[in-house]
Amino acid sequence: MNETRRAVLAALDDGPVTGPALAERLEVSRTAVWKHVEALRDAGFVVDSVADGYVLAGVPEYGAAAVEFGLDAPFDVEYHDALPSTNDRARELAADGASDVVVLADRQTGGKGRRGREWSSPAGGVWTSLLLRPDVPPARAPLLTLAAAVAVTDAAREAGVDAEIKWPNDVVVSDERDSSGRGGAKLAGVLTEMEGEASRVSWLAVGVGVNVNLDPGELDGEATSVRAEVGDVPRRVFVQRLLERFAALRDDPDDILTAWRERAATIGQRVRVETADGDVVGDAVDVTEHGALVVDTADGAQVVHAGDCQHLRSA
Repeated sequence: MNETRRAVLAALDDGPVTGPALAERLEVSRTAVWKHVEALRDAGFVVDSVADGYVLAGVPEYGAAAVEFGLDAPFDVEYHDALPSTNDRARELAADGASDVVVLADRQTGGKGRRGREWSSPAGGVWTSLLLRPDVPPARAPLLTLAAAVAVTDAAREAGVDAEIKWPNDVVVSDERDSSGRGGAKLAGVLTEMEGEASRVSWLAVGVGVNVNLDPGELDGEATSVRAEVGDVPRRVFVQRLLERFAALRDDPDDILTAWRERAATIGQRVRVETADGDVVGDAVDVTEHGALVVDTADGAQVVHAGDCQHLRSA
């Protein structure tokens, strides 16, 4: 959404305001005001014409303009009814030089999780990728994946869901009765892709998939959703809170690890991590700034960079 249209929308929200007053305030023609109002109506905003001028009477449920309206974070939003993958689209935008763009889709037809696993992405969830060009060395780029997990957790908690983070990148719903080793039913996942050189990051795409207004029967495996836990929530607001929290963490990276640890379900658990080199069993005691799990094993501390983590019992 361009800046003039943002200004028109803000004025309408404070309305009613007349066309001439808007034109004078924004230093545009009355014809331009009318065109912006019609464009907002086409985007799904309800703009009523009343005796005192225009007034904003309704906001679309979802979409780029809806998410950008009232968003307190420096991102442009690109919305699609359907995409094979929001991360794939983010890579295309990266090749065109874009930055700070949020790719949002109502559904994905080819969503992937870690290790190429299929990720069910029907309409009603939040499927998004944040395209960034962070001014950080590649070694610190994983902090942004941790930040995304924190942002999702906080957005879910604001919606009323008792969410926490299971290493490496899953957001789960807390359940002390759970004995399956899953660490709780999966609510969301984060998948980050990066391109760069030894000394710098060219671009980073942080893919986030959240089961929001979905029935568990629509999901694969032992998953849950916001709907199943607390009922439907406005997806527009959920995405806004996610993006705002992520932006705040991105601007203060020294707080990311602390925030992640405070929300971690895995720290303090007895775990088994399946890695390419075999299982690592011990007590999960910390996570590094690179996103690696520190496990206190019978042979001493081991740092695990990737693997499938199973919670065995409290350490």
